[in-house]
Amino acid sequence: MAHATLRTSYSALADRLNRFPQGAPPSDLLFEILSMLFSEEEAGLVSLMPIKPFTAKKAGRIWKKNLTETQNILDALADRGILVDFEQHGETVYALPPPMAGFFEFSLMRVRDDIDQKVLSELFHQYMNVEEDFIRELFTRGETQLGRTFVHEPALSEDNALHVLDYERASEVIETASHIGVGRCYCRHKMEHMGRACSAPQDICMTFNTTASSLTRHGIAREIDKEECHDLLQEAYDNNLVQFGENVRESVNFICNCCGCCCEAMIAARRFAILNPVHTTNFIPVIDEETCNGCGKCVNVCPVEAMTLVSAHDPEKPKMKIAKLNDELCLGCGVCVRSCNKHDSLSMESRAKRVLTPLNGTHRAVLMAIERGKLQNLIFDNQVLWSHRAMAAVLGAILKLPPVKQALASEQLKSRYLESLLSHTKH
Repeated sequence: MAHATLRTSYSALADRLNRFPQGAPPSDLLFEILSMLFSEEEAGLVSLMPIKPFTAKKAGRIWKKNLTETQNILDALADRGILVDFEQHGETVYALPPPMAGFFEFSLMRVRDDIDQKVLSELFHQYMNVEEDFIRELFTRGETQLGRTFVHEPALSEDNALHVLDYERASEVIETASHIGVGRCYCRHKMEHMGRACSAPQDICMTFNTTASSLTRHGIAREIDKEECHDLLQEAYDNNLVQFGENVRESVNFICNCCGCCCEAMIAARRFAILNPVHTTNFIPVIDEETCNGCGKCVNVCPVEAMTLVSAHDPEKPKMKIAKLNDELCLGCGVCVRSCNKHDSLSMESRAKRVLTPLNGTHRAVLMAIERGKLQNLIFDNQVLWSHRAMAAVLGAILKLPPVKQALASEQLKSRYLESLLSHTKH
């Protein structure tokens, strides 16, 4: 009976979450998670909010509440990391982030006593690692993914460093950020509550720009300067952590410093490797088989098990091993290069084909929506008018065509609507 009540109370919120490209498949576990993070009233109110950022006045009109009461509710939600707030065109606007990267992480980015974080961690683990539908939806649908790998900059040679574009460098994200915050690593914090965390540092989860502005203002992350953030990046390098960040070129909002054992992105990269759940860098390690001594350090540090040891086939040394790379699994992070006993045995080289990165969050959201059959949700946000409903139905039908026809329709939608959508968001 309890599950039925939760399903009824929070189904509207789940429907709202699933209008965005990265949603959350409904299940009893999801409703339990939502019931810990939202009251029933809050769930109902948030379910009415548009995908696009909104003001307190707009929320008040939708909720039929006065401005003071509306403002208090919105600020309380922002204090808990359910909403993010930022300035747009001279006024404060609010937005509901997706579950990931979003309010799931924010719930564990600090130690708090208003919710039972141990119970919440166990629910997250069950929802993501046992049921698996959420992680599969998040990381394996479509060609455009939420996140991308940043190259391990110390692993690059001087020659390679000349070919790294600014947006491919975590250091450049730090240098160009308007705001910087650091919080506890959601993944390792979650595993700590389950008694399974590794020894990698936890206070190293980086947020930037509008997200950092909101999270630091509400005490979810700690505001830091560029110098401290560079020090944290060096600490991540020293601990062989992989930089996994937002898959955009402009205004990156997060960079996680990931271990292979705890972090959801790395676990997904191993579990669903053939589906390319994480975008790689534009580099790949190359092994010098003549000098590799088979020490295995590269195998130990690889977060996605792309490195293995195989026989060197040396008749004089029958037990000799050398490293072997599985190109299809490799993220191109470069962690292995720094760990190499013989520094000339592993080096980074440019991939034959460059990995394309969306321009910004709007560009990525549109691409993800097209690939996941949700473009109509972005174009006709808060489908109220019958004409909008009709057009949304047409778009929805196109996106449900057989794969070949859907691909053709998708290309047309990209070319006709993308620049228009981007231009509208700038005005």
